[in-house]
Amino acid sequence: MRTALIGYGLGGAAFHAPFLSTTPGLALSAVVTGNPDRRAEVASRYPGAELIPSVDDVWRRADDFDLVVVTTPNRFHAVHARAALEHGLNVVVDKPFAPSAAEARELADLAAARGLLLAPFHNRRWDGDFRTVARLVGEGALGRVHRFESRFERWRPEVKESWKESGDPADLGSIVFDLGTHLVDQAVALFGRPTGVYAEVRTLRAGARAHDDAFLALTHSSGTVSHLWASALAAALGPRFRVLGDRSAYVKHGMDPQEEALKAGAVPGGEGWGEDAVEQWGVLGAEPVRTEPGAYQDFYAAVAAGQAPVPVADAVAGLEVVEAAFASARSGEVVALG
Repeated sequence: MRTALIGYGLGGAAFHAPFLSTTPGLALSAVVTGNPDRRAEVASRYPGAELIPSVDDVWRRADDFDLVVVTTPNRFHAVHARAALEHGLNVVVDKPFAPSAAEARELADLAAARGLLLAPFHNRRWDGDFRTVARLVGEGALGRVHRFESRFERWRPEVKESWKESGDPADLGSIVFDLGTHLVDQAVALFGRPTGVYAEVRTLRAGARAHDDAFLALTHSSGTVSHLWASALAAALGPRFRVLGDRSAYVKHGMDPQEEALKAGAVPGGEGWGEDAVEQWGVLGAEPVRTEPGAYQDFYAAVAAGQAPVPVADAVAGLEVVEAAFASARSGEVVALG
C-alpha cells in the first residue's frame, strides 16, 4: 500500500514512519511536512520517501497513493480523514479520532459507503503491560474483575508553548483528549462501552490554559468500574495498572518501553523488541508475572492485511465517554450513557 504520512512531529517520527517503512505490504511513499528540520530528518532517515510540502498536493495526486496516515495536530484529524476518504483513500487516524462522537460516526458512515478502510490509531492496545492485563483478565486469573485502575501520570510542572497546551477548545488540547483517550480506549477494549461516567477535569499548573489533570470513573454493564487518572502534575507516580478481582489482583508500575525506544531511533520488531525489564514486571498476588512483549508492529501488520485493528465503533464509544466526562465535570454528577 503506497502510503502518504501527513505530519512529522513526534507522532509521525516515532509512532508511524518506523512501522510504515518496515511492515511488509506497506511503503512509506511520501511524507507531508513543510518544516525544514523535519524535511531534513526524513530525507536522511527515509531517502525513498518523497517530501511533499502541502496536504493539498496529496489530494491532487490521490491516485498515487492507497493509504493516508493522519498525524497532524488534533483539530485537523477529522478534517484530513474526511478529505482522504472523499478522495478514495484508506485512512489511519491518530487519536483523538475526531472532536466529537457525532463527527466520528459521520466518518464511519463515509468510509462504509466508499468501501474504504478507516482505522483509529489506538496503539496503546499493543502496550506490553496492557496485553498482560488483557491476557490475565481473559484467562480468569483475577476472577471477576470489580475494579480496573489505570494511570498515565507525569511530572511536568512547567507549561510549554504548544497547541497541546492551548486554551482554544478547537485545538482539543485537554489532557482528556491526549492521554485520556488512551485510558478510555483500553477500558472499552477490556470491558465494553460503559453505562455511566463521572469525572473531575481540572487545570492545575500556574499559567496553564488546557486541562492538565483528570480523573474518570466508568461503570460498565458487568458491574466492573474503571478508575482512570491522567495528570501532568503528579510528583509521585501511582501504579500504571492495579486490577482487582475476587480471586487475585495484578499491580504494575512503569511504562511500556516501546515509546522511548522509538524516540531513540530503534528499528521496531527486532529481537527483544518491546521486552520489559525484569525489575519492571508486575505481580499477580505476590508472584512476579513476565510482561508480554509490546507489539506496536501488529497494528500496521493488520492494516497491511486490509483490516482495521481497532473497530471504529470503539473509537465512537470512547468519544462518547469523553463528552460525558466533560459534562460530568461541569455538573458534578454521573452522566448516563444510553
